[in-house]
Amino acid sequence: MGGHISNVRPKPDKVLVDIADYVLKYKIKRAEAYDTARYCLMDTLGCGFEALEYPACTKLLGPIVQGTVVPNGARVPGTQFQLDPVKAAFDIGAMIRWLDFNDTWLAAEWGHPSDNLGGILATADWLSRNAVAAGKKPLTVHHVLTAMIKAHEIQGCIALENSFNKVGLDHVVLVKVASTAVVAQMLGLSRDEIINALSHAWLDGQSLRTYRHAPNTGSRKSWAAGDATSRAVRLALIAKTGEMGYPSVLTAKTWGFYDVLFKGNEFKFQRPYGSYVMENVLFKISFPAEFHSQTAVEAAMQIHGEMKKLGKTDADIKRITIRTHEACIRIIDKKGPLSNPADRDHCIQYMVAVPIIFGRLTAADYEDDVAADPRIDALRDKIACVEDKQFTKDYHDPEKRSIANALTVEFNDGKKLKEIVVEYPIGHKRRRKEGMPVLVEKFKTNLARAFPPKQANALLELCLDAKRLAVTPVNEFVDMMVI
Repeated sequence: MGGHISNVRPKPDKVLVDIADYVLKYKIKRAEAYDTARYCLMDTLGCGFEALEYPACTKLLGPIVQGTVVPNGARVPGTQFQLDPVKAAFDIGAMIRWLDFNDTWLAAEWGHPSDNLGGILATADWLSRNAVAAGKKPLTVHHVLTAMIKAHEIQGCIALENSFNKVGLDHVVLVKVASTAVVAQMLGLSRDEIINALSHAWLDGQSLRTYRHAPNTGSRKSWAAGDATSRAVRLALIAKTGEMGYPSVLTAKTWGFYDVLFKGNEFKFQRPYGSYVMENVLFKISFPAEFHSQTAVEAAMQIHGEMKKLGKTDADIKRITIRTHEACIRIIDKKGPLSNPADRDHCIQYMVAVPIIFGRLTAADYEDDVAADPRIDALRDKIACVEDKQFTKDYHDPEKRSIANALTVEFNDGKKLKEIVVEYPIGHKRRRKEGMPVLVEKFKTNLARAFPPKQANALLELCLDAKRLAVTPVNEFVDMMVI
């Protein structure tokens, strides 16, 4: 017979300890991190405002039990809802992610670090309203920006070397972990309590990627991150009661995360936590499209212009070849019928066909009425992806982090357009100077969707004034976004 299993409670896993110490002790010193976080806040909220135009999103918003009133509850921007922080986190998170238009991080694992804003903003607003009611000082937007930087860093640094998609898990596990850490700190949990909360985040059964891939692609991918950041708030509140944690949740033999869900492998880390991820995050500025296709769509827009000059249309095209990186092929290279908007915004052939035909790609272009145009599927059938090994290498290079695509169009008459190569999308760090004015215009457009001109202008002026925004109480900031 084997020996008895030791029942001595181990020390917490180093991964949990490092995250807890980072959120408690690390001081963000780089102005670039805060400046990028401010733009990120604007862009993320704007994505949520655009999503409010879609009933498929808004039907999920509001209290779980209709008529529930939460005194000093968290408000959901762009709506009249005032909810408990758990449901408010879900609602904000679902709005942010609905149209696949918020920021992106690409590495061994990909994801959208601004998904964490759901839990961050809901918790900060709820804490601030209760503080004001008790005659205490509320949190400021500076606290929100700090939490955003740290949540981005936790999610992004784990993602650099660890692929959850390769074991069938969805990247929202990292939203849950990152949100749990920063929300627990905002709630005032001790180091041990934060470690306990983090253990629960890893202990949860994690989301499968089934809803992101053929033949099951569907709208859950638009609220999965809202669910994750909401769960994080719930777990942090549970830990705040003194509920025990599970220190070897990752490393426990047989029963831990590594053995059960990660093929026995431990996480690898490329760098310590700092502010690298926020400073290098990718913004989806021009197109609501899965990020591996952003440069392809940019190239397709150029092709539309070239074809217009030549007097050619999609009917004249014989073949389009997309030279791309491996991750693009793995995630969004699709053939066959596309059954819903969530399916279409994860198909590179669709996202290239639409701008070549129409000279645009908007969220509305994924809806059924546009997709019914037979020209789109006809052109999709002529588009093929091939991997370029150098593009794949540059995609993983931490000094480049490119997301390259190159499009070649061949016509029925035997002629072809010169290949158009776009290595870095406009939302890349290498194009910040060019990209940030366009991001502000995107924010203006999204403010106008949700608010009357006076209210929209007040919000824009505040967000463009970094010093004034930083000291604005969170509850007052959120009140400016109530309809």
